Amino acid sequence: MDIVDLSRLQFAVTALYHFLFVPLTLGLSILLGIMETVFVMTGRAIWRDMTKFWGALFGINFAMGVATGITMEFQFGTNWAYYSHYVGDVFGAPLAIEGLMAFFLEATFVGLFFFAWNRMSRISHLVVTWCLAIATNLSALWILIANGWMQFPAGARFNADTMRMEVADFMAVLFNPVAQAKFVHTVSAGYVVGSVFVLAVSAYYLLGRRHVELAKRSMTVAASFGLASALSVVVLGDESGYTAGLNQKMKIAAVEAMWNTEPAPAAFTVVGIPDLMSHTTRYAVKVPWVLGLIATRSADKPVPGINDLVELAKLRIKSGIVAYDTLLKVKADRGNQALRQELDAHVDDLGYALLLKRFRPDVQNATPGEIAAAAASTIPNVPVLFWSFRFMVGLGFYFIALFAVAFWLSAKRRLDRSRLFLRVALWTLPLPWIAAELGWIVAEYGRQPWVIEGVLPTALGVSSTAAANVLFSLLGFVIFYSSLLVADVFLMVKYIRLGPDGTLGHPVATPSARVPAE
Repeated sequence: MDIVDLSRLQFAVTALYHFLFVPLTLGLSILLGIMETVFVMTGRAIWRDMTKFWGALFGINFAMGVATGITMEFQFGTNWAYYSHYVGDVFGAPLAIEGLMAFFLEATFVGLFFFAWNRMSRISHLVVTWCLAIATNLSALWILIANGWMQFPAGARFNADTMRMEVADFMAVLFNPVAQAKFVHTVSAGYVVGSVFVLAVSAYYLLGRRHVELAKRSMTVAASFGLASALSVVVLGDESGYTAGLNQKMKIAAVEAMWNTEPAPAAFTVVGIPDLMSHTTRYAVKVPWVLGLIATRSADKPVPGINDLVELAKLRIKSGIVAYDTLLKVKADRGNQALRQELDAHVDDLGYALLLKRFRPDVQNATPGEIAAAAASTIPNVPVLFWSFRFMVGLGFYFIALFAVAFWLSAKRRLDRSRLFLRVALWTLPLPWIAAELGWIVAEYGRQPWVIEGVLPTALGVSSTAAANVLFSLLGFVIFYSSLLVADVFLMVKYIRLGPDGTLGHPVATPSARVPAE
């Protein structure tokens, strides 16, 4: 493995590991707000105890998320130095705002949530809990604005004098349609993770006939919130598919293993076996019209296939060669306005010319064979995307069914009577994390070979450092993160087994017990 592969692997490992904690933080923060709201409205002590118990598990998860998230940002400087130099003016702004506005706000309210129960009024503490939930979601918003810009680099332009990408319209960066779609889809997925977590742990208590009243109420909240969230994930995932279809057509084609453009509206492939040798999808089972409606919101617009997109990439590479050659001339004659006008006419394709850097340094002299190879490199790993997407979608519909059954049992007051459902809910615990990780694989792996879609190839974004250094740090991260994982699982299991009584240090209040008014 070379420096590019090792740098990609290290970032993938740390990002996927960090994302084990992010969705649970997002989901539990809202559930805590809901539970404490019921406590303030009713005055029943059991809802206060529920908030404190699930808050303790939230705190463990939050601490692990912070520990694993800090290291990720340092990698932009250590492993991706040229990326940081080339697009840092654009990409760095959302990250800086996230740290200054969201993360510090989140950390402040976490402290108040845990240590101000007896120092604030009920209403004041409820405001703190909801501010914590809002800050947690704001943190995700700014991170996803930065990531959305990598998928769709709107609001930025290339400056031939500084040889960097610069912000041209910050509002376009902020209201990037891809970023907005990713945000609502990702946070909804986090709500599903939090709801399944509460559902599964509560099912564990009901199966053991422990903490029955707290578990039933927790499952009721999780079932209601989880059903709404799971339905939102599907609807908002459809919006993500549409925005990807606007500027990441190769990703959509690879996810569908659609090698050739089909007549509009294109069919959706439910299952099949992508064949990379023959560029076909064998044994495909298709649903007519569905893909065309999702990707284009119309019945008459085609969805381009992989082969046609490769041909389009060849044309853009040739245009990018003109931009690259003109850029060299502009650097030698900076006052020549005619050259600058020619550069402006082709600069949007400059990134495609940079794909040739893998094959030769002087890209303006590329041969037809090298252009064809560079165009073919725009095809991501089709089988990985094809199956990751389908497992993710299948799990999404499973969660809808799970929460619907839980909601029905809750309405009938039979949650503690269906032991089969409780076992299913318990064994469902790891599935939302699998679905969330598959979603990131589709989003990030599907963007390859670009670190910035159409602007900067991944192979050019890495630092000029020895591969051995990256390998050493990768091994260090694996050991360190594995230790954190063991500690996290140990603490979670410990406090879940202790239950609310052991965690809170006192027996959970009965359903009828009320906290005296302040």
